[in-house]
Amino acid sequence: MSIEQLVHNRQNGVTGGIWREHGVVHKILTHRRGQVPAHWASSADPRHWNFWRREALVYETGLPRRLGLGAPAVVDIRETGDGDIELLLEDVKGRHSSQLSVDDIAETARALGRSQGRGDLPDHPWLSRGFLADYSTSRPADWSLLDEDRAWSQPLIKDHFSPDLREGLLHLHRDRRWLLSLMQALPRTVCHLDVWPNNVIRRPDGEVVLLDWAFVGDGALGEDVGNLVPDSVFDLLLPHQKLDDLDARATQAYLDGLADAGWTGDARVVRLGICASAVKYDWLTVRCLEMASADRHPDYGGEATVDADAGYAARAAGLSLCARWAREAELLARDLGLW
Repeated sequence: MSIEQLVHNRQNGVTGGIWREHGVVHKILTHRRGQVPAHWASSADPRHWNFWRREALVYETGLPRRLGLGAPAVVDIRETGDGDIELLLEDVKGRHSSQLSVDDIAETARALGRSQGRGDLPDHPWLSRGFLADYSTSRPADWSLLDEDRAWSQPLIKDHFSPDLREGLLHLHRDRRWLLSLMQALPRTVCHLDVWPNNVIRRPDGEVVLLDWAFVGDGALGEDVGNLVPDSVFDLLLPHQKLDDLDARATQAYLDGLADAGWTGDARVVRLGICASAVKYDWLTVRCLEMASADRHPDYGGEATVDADAGYAARAAGLSLCARWAREAELLARDLGLW
């Protein structure tokens, strides 16, 4: 059987390769990769969001099962002769990535709620801390573009980013520090921190399986849903026209999951965690401005290209949701006395 290379973020310094061979998924964890962007460099700090050994520790300790979440079964974990770690994992069958439906995304949110509403969540010294602030503020961005009319006059931007959306995204950026501070003050849980369709498989029996546990750690209630919803459309995996329905259904499913786990807190606090997490994508506005006149628009894996208009329509829709969420976060914070 031939080796099949699998799509992944090739910029991340922790990932030495992912492939399928003889019905098993192989993943190399490394701290030796050179020539990677600084914002994707691996770390030896167990609390850093990109700690290179974390995913091996997740599987060694059975963390997903203890969180009540689905994950691939472990076939083997090997220390390689050159100091890397090779994970051998079950090749999970089911709907994945663009095959997922709104129902599947809602069930993913429900599973997250059932996990994160529990009062007996495990803790480890290698779980990440401060992910949202550290990750989002490390993305390279020429923030001066936000104030340049010329950048907003590029054809792809003019066609998909309305003046109202521009103002909403500028408002999100101005509130950046406050939103990050607010997220840190919300009730804590153990979050996956990279839940999006490429990291979700729905088995035929209905179980939700989460892949890529590299970032798992401390986060706010609602934070994973705040990642899942907009990131379902940014890379053309789900139709952006379904975004409002996706938002409503994922939010309700997450609340239902929390209730199933015995959580009895204020639903407004959960919704605030979802909405305020929009700050994670503040940098993406600048990225859109930077790439709008590029000759090539690569897909997530970087191997193929996407239609520029379709890509920018999806990014604009996702960022529009983030801008609305930021406004909603202000209203919720005032209502809860957190403003």
